[in-house]
Amino acid sequence: MPERPPTVLLTGFEPFDGASSNPSIDAVRLLATAWDREEELVVAELPVAYGRAVDQLEELLRAHRPTVAVGVGLAGGRRRVSLERLAVNLRDARIPDNDGAQPVDEPVLANGPAARWMSLPAKRIASALAEASIPAELSMTAGTYVCNTVAYHLATWAASVQPAGTDRVRPCTGFVHVPPADVLGVPALAGGLRLVLDVALAGEPELAIPAGSTS
Repeated sequence: MPERPPTVLLTGFEPFDGASSNPSIDAVRLLATAWDREEELVVAELPVAYGRAVDQLEELLRAHRPTVAVGVGLAGGRRRVSLERLAVNLRDARIPDNDGAQPVDEPVLANGPAARWMSLPAKRIASALAEASIPAELSMTAGTYVCNTVAYHLATWAASVQPAGTDRVRPCTGFVHVPPADVLGVPALAGGLRLVLDVALAGEPELAIPAGSTS
């Protein structure tokens, strides 16, 4: 039997905080309509709810065991596509989630490390986005709301996967924050997410270039 093609998991979020839409899931769905790679693309809308988002994410990861898994969320105050480099083990909600939960200074996972690194080649992706004239930035904070919790669980799952065989590597996982649609339209966001996945699936190493911040 022919080997099953690799699976890519891409998630966005439902609207929250009184909004009628969320560009993260709008861009994910638009990308899915034009997907033409051989890899299977699985897209899902996650609830903006700490508990239910994790439950749904873990079910998706178990069912599909993706080669690449990327979460996408809205960052209302940002002006660029933000490639998150790590997630922190902290839940501290400025506003309640869609289920009314508002944790304060709680861990995402008890006894988990203080932070987890994303494995997306963020610098390489930022370079590709810049070449496509899509404003992008590297980010060292995914916040402490539901986006960060999803990012932390993605990285934790990837670290738990035991590669099989000599040519297997751990899944590539990451999180991308997008700005509001009036800053960067949904078609541009979908194009940016396509580049994120294309670079991740190419499997090339991260660029060894300085990209840190002094503040």
